[in-house]
Amino acid sequence: MIRIKTELAGTQEELRDELVRRCVPRSDLVEEQCLDRDRFGAVGGPFSAYERRVGIDEMNEGRYVLRESIECRLAVPFWAWLLYFPVRFALKHRRDSYNYWWAPPDRIDARCATVMALLCAVQVVDGYLGTVLTQTLTFAADEFGYSNTAQGVLLAVVRVGVLLALVTVAAADRHGRRRLLIATGILSCALTGLGAVSPQFWFLGATQLVARGLSTALGVLIAIVAAEELPARSRAWGASILVLCAGLGAGMAVWVLPVADLHTRGWRIVYLVPVLGIGVMIWAGRQLPESQRFLVKQSTTSGRVEVEVAERRRKRFVLLAGTALLVAMFAAPASGLQNDFLKDERGYSAAAISLFTLVTSTPAGIGVLVGGYLADRRGRRPVGAVGLAVGAVFVTASFFMSGAGLWLATLAGTLIGGMTVPALAVYGPELFGTSNRGSANGWIVTIGVVGSAIGLFATGVLSDAFGGQIGPALALMALGPLVVAVLVITKYPETAGTSLEDLNPEDQVY
Repeated sequence: MIRIKTELAGTQEELRDELVRRCVPRSDLVEEQCLDRDRFGAVGGPFSAYERRVGIDEMNEGRYVLRESIECRLAVPFWAWLLYFPVRFALKHRRDSYNYWWAPPDRIDARCATVMALLCAVQVVDGYLGTVLTQTLTFAADEFGYSNTAQGVLLAVVRVGVLLALVTVAAADRHGRRRLLIATGILSCALTGLGAVSPQFWFLGATQLVARGLSTALGVLIAIVAAEELPARSRAWGASILVLCAGLGAGMAVWVLPVADLHTRGWRIVYLVPVLGIGVMIWAGRQLPESQRFLVKQSTTSGRVEVEVAERRRKRFVLLAGTALLVAMFAAPASGLQNDFLKDERGYSAAAISLFTLVTSTPAGIGVLVGGYLADRRGRRPVGAVGLAVGAVFVTASFFMSGAGLWLATLAGTLIGGMTVPALAVYGPELFGTSNRGSANGWIVTIGVVGSAIGLFATGVLSDAFGGQIGPALALMALGPLVVAVLVITKYPETAGTSLEDLNPEDQVY
């Protein structure tokens, strides 16, 4: 609960203008309505409870005191403590309009605030689930006595789990987003936890194949629900916040990882943490409503897809699937082979690699936040195209550098490339109607995984042809993001500030 009390003393003349101003309903962080002469409630804003009272009392000798009190509760489960001070400051210092750099571009209501808070909590869990295998695989292989080749085979096999994600998100178009989102989260947490008691190496791979497939589906469903619930000018902002939450979850897996050094079987503890995620999923599931757009579509759909609609969907799918393929062919080897480059070509130790990764990757969050801010206010296309092209150039250049140049180029690529993520991530949910948003995005993710495999394989083969140097091979893969940058400018529609129904007329309810 946030409580604010303000008192101003003065003569009746001195306080008259201030009293008149405070008796006008606010329209900044909160949209107020007048409940009676001196009491105001909220009709807009992220509050589950809100009341503002204004009064003036006579003191003595012609002196008066103007009193204003505000009591409110944020409709933000779990994360309200992070917003306490900025919200309190905003409520205490009234503005003429809604304009806050730390808040979404649109004033969101209580339902949207609650949904986003719950999705952020679930996204943290999903970020952990998506990182646990890559962080622990080398320790598991040591316990079970398997080589690096076996690790590579297991990682390749686990990627097949994306087919499970495809089936799951397609089912969400028929059975609802909420039900599948909660189910995939709980099952993925449970199966990941089962990895802690793995009797042998391939059992761990089997549980992770299913768990990673379900966690991939969970990530797609989170993005879809966010896009369907957020206002038109805030979808990229929402994507940036969710990306940061996923990064927080992935970071948690790294925080827990040192237990693997305590004992040969210590890595198993990392797999027990997701069991706590089951509680998070149950808690979120009890409060998370079904997507409003899904409910509306279910009640109005005719089951018929017109030729024009089908053709538009086909063109958009080809565009986004091609983008996912080309970007993944570059991004997967750029990140996956970076440690090999640092160790083999630049002679970095394990500690130096850890320091390098920490210094150059942590600031990516700044790029993501800036990208989301600009994508909603300046448009997706310029932010996405510039971030993709310039980021790819800097990342590629870093594989030809050493010393300070290596650090600076990697840092620049991380920051600028991070801006691309929210600008382009929203296109998947935005460019498809409610009836096929899940299946279309499932296929796009699947094709992206295929692109990752192709990129890793091709870069490995090409680097051998270039005498073991990764840089020249990666430079060829960088042609993909550059082509996509051109496509973003020339072929992508600008979706900033446009409702999903305007982007997909088949979803219009007449």
